[in-house]
Amino acid sequence: MSAHPVREFITHHYRHFNSAALVDAAKGYEAHLEKGGKMFVTLAGAMSTAELGLSLAEMIRQDKVHGICCTGANLEEDVFNLVAHDYYERVPNYRDLTPADEQALVERHMNRVTDTCIPEMEAMRRIETAVLEEWVRADKANERYFPHEFMYKILASGVLKKDYQIDPKNSWLLAAMEKKLPMFVPGWEDATLGNMYAGHCISGDVKKVHTVRTGIEYMIELADWYTKISLKSSLGFFQIGGGIAGDFPICVVPMLHQDLQRTNVPLWGYFCQISDSTTSYGSYSGAVPNEKITWGKLGIDTPKYIIESDASIVAPLIFAYLLKW
Repeated sequence: MSAHPVREFITHHYRHFNSAALVDAAKGYEAHLEKGGKMFVTLAGAMSTAELGLSLAEMIRQDKVHGICCTGANLEEDVFNLVAHDYYERVPNYRDLTPADEQALVERHMNRVTDTCIPEMEAMRRIETAVLEEWVRADKANERYFPHEFMYKILASGVLKKDYQIDPKNSWLLAAMEKKLPMFVPGWEDATLGNMYAGHCISGDVKKVHTVRTGIEYMIELADWYTKISLKSSLGFFQIGGGIAGDFPICVVPMLHQDLQRTNVPLWGYFCQISDSTTSYGSYSGAVPNEKITWGKLGIDTPKYIIESDASIVAPLIFAYLLKW
């Protein structure tokens, strides 16, 4: 029996096309770390509901991830899964659902993400109850925190432990909290908890809307963090999907160079994107890495990889390669 069966399978069988790009990107990631580099990972889509924590949590524990930018959905959905996994329902025939079928799901408070339904009461409302206490407490104390800091607080408090329904080692957010991993969550307002927070501000439960810090302050924090880290270590950029999770943080370098005149700050030192977005439609998320040279984000010699495939398949395989599984 091989000591690293997944890694060896990938190396042996993945020789061409997107599979070869997967191997090249994994080897490039490994080489970047071996040279003393750090890696910044971005999470778009519904990767937490895809249970990426099964591999990402171990990547965090093994110091193969040094910062994360994610959507508000990925931030909260990892914790939803942590406390309500047994109540989730899979709908393998989701392509065949009629509008009446979808209505039946919503009447049972089951919110569908492709083939997976998240239970509102057991997941969303349970987490709302826990985090609302922190929002109100901070509001009354005139304290302000970022969305991920509130999630770190409720995880660290242990208030949810009795409700865990998966092995906690498979929660990537729990691993991030334990490592005190730097995190950035742009556009949090469009997530379920962001909507709930707005509701509590409207109803008056939270008096000061800025109790939760958001976008521009996240960019300021990211600029400070990138400047400090890149002085000592080359920072790589591993992008899962497109959208704001990737677009927001990669802009920090041209912002530092062009708007703050910090021209001594290095460019990103590695870039990989897993995406199936189509460049010819004018999609920024599908743009080939070389386009980022024109925006001052990557250099001519930056190792660049793009894997045009399904991130829910590709990301765990790359992580398995790096973890020597």
